[in-house]
Amino acid sequence: MKPETIDRIRNFIADRNWEQYHTPANIAKSIAIEAGELLECYQWSDNADLEHVREELADVIVYCQNMLDCLGLDVDEVVNSKIARNELKYPVEKAYGSSRKYTEL
Repeated sequence: MKPETIDRIRNFIADRNWEQYHTPANIAKSIAIEAGELLECYQWSDNADLEHVREELADVIVYCQNMLDCLGLDVDEVVNSKIARNELKYPVEKAYGSSRKYTEL
């Protein structure tokens, strides 16, 4: 995410004095709630309204950035660390074209 977008999110929160509500537990709940709303876009059809999907996806992303800030984490470090672990669990030669879990490869 661009630094100016992250700053915009942070300023939105700060301008409203909402940091006081941003505990890890509250943010985790909000991520799950917003992810559920994103899933709801596809409840009865694979053809969801793209604008509604964009709105719900943005909510999930904003809350994820809030969680990173709350915990003092860096998005690049978190993502790259997880991808490195997944590369070990899902080597290309075993996982290519397969949807099986790493314990089943």
